[in-house]
Amino acid sequence: MAIESDVLVVGGGLAGVTSALAAAREGAKVRLVTYKQSSLRQASGLVDLLGYVDGEAVVDPYGAMADLHEDHPYRLVGADTVRDGMALFDGAVDGYYGDHTDTNALLPTHGGTVKPTARYPAGAAAGIATDDRATLLVGFETLADFDAPLAADHLAAAGAPFSADGITIAFPGDLRADAKVTRYAKLLDQDSDVAVDGRKVGARTALADRVKDHLGGHERVGFPAVLGDDHAAAVRATLEDELGAAVFEVPMGPPSLPGLRLEDRLFEALDAAGANFEAGNPVVGFEGEDHIEHVVVDRNGATVPYSADQYVLATGGLVSKGVESDRSGVTEPVFDCHVPHPEDRYDWFEDGVFDDHAFARFGVDVGPDLRPRDASGTVEYDNLRAAGATLGGYDFPAEKSGSGVSIATGYAAGEQAVEDLS
Repeated sequence: MAIESDVLVVGGGLAGVTSALAAAREGAKVRLVTYKQSSLRQASGLVDLLGYVDGEAVVDPYGAMADLHEDHPYRLVGADTVRDGMALFDGAVDGYYGDHTDTNALLPTHGGTVKPTARYPAGAAAGIATDDRATLLVGFETLADFDAPLAADHLAAAGAPFSADGITIAFPGDLRADAKVTRYAKLLDQDSDVAVDGRKVGARTALADRVKDHLGGHERVGFPAVLGDDHAAAVRATLEDELGAAVFEVPMGPPSLPGLRLEDRLFEALDAAGANFEAGNPVVGFEGEDHIEHVVVDRNGATVPYSADQYVLATGGLVSKGVESDRSGVTEPVFDCHVPHPEDRYDWFEDGVFDDHAFARFGVDVGPDLRPRDASGTVEYDNLRAAGATLGGYDFPAEKSGSGVSIATGYAAGEQAVEDLS
């Protein structure tokens, strides 16, 4: 017997969760299935909408969407739908800033660059690059991913409107060089006692004490994004009180605690909306030709049919293997949807690292209804939509548009799926 729902979402990243949340909030019976852990834990926790168009920085993402080509996902769903999707995000996830304006915020990254973004967690708010307060960046000897002095030098070279200095200190607690970021967070979350000069001191106070001698006249202090998980706000508050300066987290690469925090909040919202979700169970097949009757899910070696009236494909792109490539071509592995690409593999890329590579835009071809289309432009399945990085026609790393496209198209796919319920 098949496990039934109104809307079945395949994929547990930002697009999939947004799609499931949009449909569930409309009263649909929703189930989300994903094989892998959410890609959110690999993300910075920032929510980018549109940072660049043709290499030029964007101030107002919504205003710049008219400059995108007509097959770009933003043009397909329309700017009003993008706004509605972002409103869904704002309502579902607390502790994020940026919804007060259409203008991008500029935040420093762990590499010392400045990144335009539309939404950012509260923990990063004091680090906004347009703030002219003198800044001290703090790195840890056992955390090689953040070279604070180098990042400060890069910010100065980039013309940041504030003075920045960087130091590297030993994190209290004598963590090993291979310690996970969650280990740093746990010590600070629990304010565990650590040994300092033969006495026991809470980890938060011990960390502040190691920074104080370097504080000088700096009015704010940026740490790598490991300042707690469940009690991150309390960790920052303690450090601010001890240091007498504003404290912020610098977004980091994977694995990312801000990404994990965002994942938790989104799945909590999904649970509150009444949706079902399960991870670790891949979709290994389906039945149907022009209309999907059901998908087949591998549950610990047993194949189980899952049926729904409407389906959403949100398995990601090349990085997440929602789109796959080999010497014979580029494919979408779940429903075998058409992925436009040059036949000659040498046309997939250009010579320069930062050139306009065709592979960066690989994904399924859809129209405004987000239904995948074959090579002739005909809809492949009347009850399937695609969203997020599974879509082709845009270069999200260059545009800094990945999160925004996932939210906007995920929202649109979920809403349209509910509208089409029989």
